[in-house]
Amino acid sequence: MPSIKTKQVAGVTLIVGLAVVLLSGWYISSLAKVWLEETRARAELLANAITHRAFDVLLTGGGDPLELLGRDDGLKSILQASAYSENVLYAEIVDTQERIVAHPDPLIIGSRATPADDISALLNEGPAAQASAIYAEGGRSFEYRRPLLIGDTEFGSVRVGISTLLLRRELNQQLRTPLATAALAIVLASLVAMLLAQVALRPIHVVRSGLARLGRGEIDVNVDLKGDADLAELGDSFKAVSARLAADRTELASQRATLESVVENLEDAVALFDQQGCLLFANPAMRTVLGDASGPVDRFLPQGHPFRTAVASVLEGHQSLESTTVDVPGVGKRLVLAHLVEDADGRALGAMLVARNLAYLNQVESTLNYSRKLAALGRLSAGIAHEVKNPLNATMIHLELLKMQVADMPAALEHVTVIGAQVRRLDEVVQGFLRFTRPEELQLQPVQLAPLFDGIMPVIAAEASKSHVEVRLDVPASLPAISGDSGLLQQAFLNLALNACQAMPTGGRLRIGARIGAPHDVEIAFEDTGVGIAPDHLARIFDLYFTTKEHGSGIGLSLVYRTVQLHDGHIEVQSVPGHGTTFRLRFRVAPVAAPRALPPTGTLGLRTVESV
Repeated sequence: MPSIKTKQVAGVTLIVGLAVVLLSGWYISSLAKVWLEETRARAELLANAITHRAFDVLLTGGGDPLELLGRDDGLKSILQASAYSENVLYAEIVDTQERIVAHPDPLIIGSRATPADDISALLNEGPAAQASAIYAEGGRSFEYRRPLLIGDTEFGSVRVGISTLLLRRELNQQLRTPLATAALAIVLASLVAMLLAQVALRPIHVVRSGLARLGRGEIDVNVDLKGDADLAELGDSFKAVSARLAADRTELASQRATLESVVENLEDAVALFDQQGCLLFANPAMRTVLGDASGPVDRFLPQGHPFRTAVASVLEGHQSLESTTVDVPGVGKRLVLAHLVEDADGRALGAMLVARNLAYLNQVESTLNYSRKLAALGRLSAGIAHEVKNPLNATMIHLELLKMQVADMPAALEHVTVIGAQVRRLDEVVQGFLRFTRPEELQLQPVQLAPLFDGIMPVIAAEASKSHVEVRLDVPASLPAISGDSGLLQQAFLNLALNACQAMPTGGRLRIGARIGAPHDVEIAFEDTGVGIAPDHLARIFDLYFTTKEHGSGIGLSLVYRTVQLHDGHIEVQSVPGHGTTFRLRFRVAPVAAPRALPPTGTLGLRTVESV
């Protein structure tokens, strides 16, 4: 299909060409009429000269007028001279019976005259008929006629023959310059049209280039359409559309990555087939069953296989199948579901096959039951802690009263002091247990790590200065935000940093760094050069109340691990005694979730602890 530029150049050239053709036609017809009138005028002058001579002959002589005219030498001279007039073929005198009386050629005198059309009739016709007569193939002959009268009686006529061939030759000579000018005008019009098309179509080329860049996947594409208010507005609109497409593409890519991640990590085996039963997609769980299969399902699954039967039933019956428990060869029992995939108009596109592991479902159900039991046990433990705390408060009050009564009895006062110290210690244990088991509302929102660490650095720096610890913070501001409760995360990070400073009583280095880990994960590391952790203690450092410090409570690291668990994160520790310890925390970059309460049981999830 011709381009817009070609169409525009052709259109302009056609318009100019039509104008030139019309003007040329008008000019040719006008010029032809002028030449016909001039030729008729010459013929008329010649006829007048012949007529005057004829009347002179008739006035000076006597007898038959036609014989007198035929013998007159002067008249013969005029007739012979007519051959040299422009566009004139002949001049002759004929009688009323069309016999030639006088002619430049004596041999044809007395013969019958050849009839020809009257040129005066041609002049009364239109331009088309005149041009057709002039350019007729072989040419045409016309005559100018002047009757010879004696009184009112016509005894003959003067006829002047005119040839259109001679007229055409003269006309063509006159048309050479106008036709060359017309051709030059058409060529110049084409060149000007090309230049105008280049200028006029520039915005279209710019927009087309921008659309091509958008099609290649580029984002934030701008087009330069300055210089005109309407075009500038079009450029702004294109920029807005480009920005919207970029945002939609980013959102679609994020959704696609999320969907792929979800499908790839599903415990259920999922496969998609087209209308012909060819395998289009299979997630890793389905690949364990199908292997590296491809192509039609009947090629890689034997007759009677439950997966093949389910897919064939959906594609042939054009309806989804209810879930059925089947025994898959080499895999075991599976709950198989087959769905018909349709488009928006209800046309069948293929089938989706889902195979669910019943053993995994049983395991999940057992885990849920166990979690419910642990939750009940946690609520019972919290209740017991509250019940223990009230008697402890009463005991402390009465011990203070008893202490005032035995103030003058040193031996008894010493025993009361010991009892009070142990009661206070027991109260601290109960307080820590309550803090660990008390439900809290998570305020989940996007959390930028760099500002969060900037907020706790003054506290870390103050603790580090006591032991001459050098702190290095390496948390780029460009890191993506993680979804979490900033308060809990800040307390957890602060606990890890303070523990690291306290593990370096004689000085050292603490590095706090963050980076992109696995896809959609952010990894945060706390690396110190302290005393390290003994291998037999690594498995217990996150246990509640476990501590190796002289005055430690054993709650800090447990709360850290609990915070990581509640954020669906991971924590691991590597330690070499005498060389330092590294804590690594991984948090997933995920959409903001609705706030949820902390589990009341304080149950810890899976963790990875390595000893180097």
